[in-house]
Amino acid sequence: MDGQALVDVLREAATAVRVALDALEDWGLAGTRPGQYRSDLAADEVALEVLDRAGLGVLSEETGLHHADREIVVALDPIDGSTNASRRLPWYASSLCAVDGDGALAAYVVNQATGEEFEAVRGGGARTDHSAVHASATDSLSAAVVGLAGWPPRHGGWKQMRALGAAALDLCAVAAGRLDAYIDFSWGAHGPWDYLAGMLICQEAGACIVDAFGRELVCLEHECRRAPVAAATPALLDELVALRTAES
Repeated sequence: MDGQALVDVLREAATAVRVALDALEDWGLAGTRPGQYRSDLAADEVALEVLDRAGLGVLSEETGLHHADREIVVALDPIDGSTNASRRLPWYASSLCAVDGDGALAAYVVNQATGEEFEAVRGGGARTDHSAVHASATDSLSAAVVGLAGWPPRHGGWKQMRALGAAALDLCAVAAGRLDAYIDFSWGAHGPWDYLAGMLICQEAGACIVDAFGRELVCLEHECRRAPVAAATPALLDELVALRTAES
C-alpha cells in the first residue's frame, strides 16, 4: 500500500470516529482508568475496525498494541484532546500515523470539531484541506508565538504563548505557520500516538522536531513517552531545546 492509499485509510478511520461521536450522548469520564472518556472508547472501537480491515497493525493510546507483526503499524489517538472534547472546546482531533520499517510513512490529523484536515506522506510535502502548508521563518524565541504542554517553571522569553490542549493539532499549527514552535514541559505525558502524525506533518512542512532529550521519536511501544519540541527553524529549535533541558 503506497503513502496516499494509506492516507485514505487513515481518513476512513477518522471519519468512522466522527460518526461514532455524532451518535454519542455521554461524553464524560468512562470510569475505566484516569483520564479516559466514553468518547475515547467509542472512537477507538470504530477506528480499530477500519485499520484492522485494511491489514494494518495498531498502537492505540486506549487499547495498546494490536498485530505488531504486520508490515505497517498505525499510531492511533482516536481523540487527542479528549478533555477539550468533553467540554466542547473546539480543539480536539483524531491523529493517525502509519509507520513502516523506515519510520513514519503517512500521517493524517483532523480537527473533529471543525473538520479541518492535515496530511502528509514521507517525501511528499504536507497539506491542509488539500493546500500545501509551510512552517514560518521565525528564528528567534523573542519573536515566536509558542504552543505549550505542561507548565513552564518560568517565562521562557517567547513573544507570546498558547496552551491549547491537543498535541497533534498544536504540531499541525507549527507546520502551518500558525504557531512558530511547540514545547512539551510535561513529564512522561506524550506517547507516540500524540506526536507521530504531527511530527511527519511538521517535517514535510519544513519544520524541525526532536525529543528534547535526544531520544528517538519513532517508537511503537505503549510505555514509550517523549518530550517533543518543534520549531519553524533550526535556530529557534536550538533555543527551545536549551530552555527545556535547562529546566529538567
